[in-house]
Amino acid sequence: MSASQRDIILAVDGLKTWFHSRDGVAKSVDGVTFDLARGETLAIVGESGSGKSVTSLSIMGLLPKPAGRIEAGAIRFRDRRGALHDLARAPAATLRRIRGAEIAMIFQEPMTSLNPLYTVGDQIAEAVLQHEGGSRAAALQRARDMLERVEIPAAARRIHEYPHQMSGGMRQRVMIALALACNPSVLIADEPTTALDVTVQAQILDLLRRLQAESGMSILFVTHNLGVVAEIAHRVAVMYAGRVVEDAGVDDLFERPTHPYTRGLLSCIPTAALLASRQRLQPIPGNVPSVLDLPPGCTFAPRCALAEPACTRAVPELAAVRDAHLARCIKVTPQ
Repeated sequence: MSASQRDIILAVDGLKTWFHSRDGVAKSVDGVTFDLARGETLAIVGESGSGKSVTSLSIMGLLPKPAGRIEAGAIRFRDRRGALHDLARAPAATLRRIRGAEIAMIFQEPMTSLNPLYTVGDQIAEAVLQHEGGSRAAALQRARDMLERVEIPAAARRIHEYPHQMSGGMRQRVMIALALACNPSVLIADEPTTALDVTVQAQILDLLRRLQAESGMSILFVTHNLGVVAEIAHRVAVMYAGRVVEDAGVDDLFERPTHPYTRGLLSCIPTAALLASRQRLQPIPGNVPSVLDLPPGCTFAPRCALAEPACTRAVPELAAVRDAHLARCIKVTPQ
């Protein structure tokens, strides 16, 4: 599907989210641009410290204040009524109305995201009452229905249980039920399978795919696991040191990666052919730079085997390589 044919519901344009401290200014997100269409799953991929989660928190309006703030850029979201909002500058009342009802988030660790003092049913019901009103009995019935929808057995009993009485996989399903209780148009999933074993991880991914097919919601899937990306995403935005360095369809990215960082990430994945040849994995040398002291020009240059002096003179633009495939590298030429 071409860019002109895609029905864009969320567009992040030149987003800069910085944190101010006595140590200096941490440029955690420094000019991020991407968009998300209705019914689409966009995966945001990168190492720890690349700015993935801060981008998500910026969209949700959940940055820790006063240290973190949006310095520049726009986050344009089209709500159910067709109204366009810039969430980077929206008043608090607008954010409260949209957050949870139209844009919801599954946080990385359910045990620290769920309140241990309240039953899971009460926590889901609270979200429904906050955004839709109605009676507590009706909200609890919605909570029961949501637990059934995410395939938690004995939902009528489970709504009265506390988070510590459930397994990690069950708690993650509760988080999904909580996020979807008000039928949001956009779901942000921040590393939702990181702490789960591979069997439960596969179940959660299948569940998200099914729920997306039923509701038509869009998913912004934040992860460092390229194996998960291959299973669930339609498109991928690769982030490094606060910037998107490559943006492409999932098949195109895996078959024809363009940016040296993307190639490095893919070379770190063990494959059957690699194991059969007994070759070693090729790690990316060095570490992600500190956001307090980013190198000049291309931030990946200090770790890049293809770097040359010109790479450090200016930040490369995110340019088109081919149709619907963008990369941020001076060595990239359109194909």
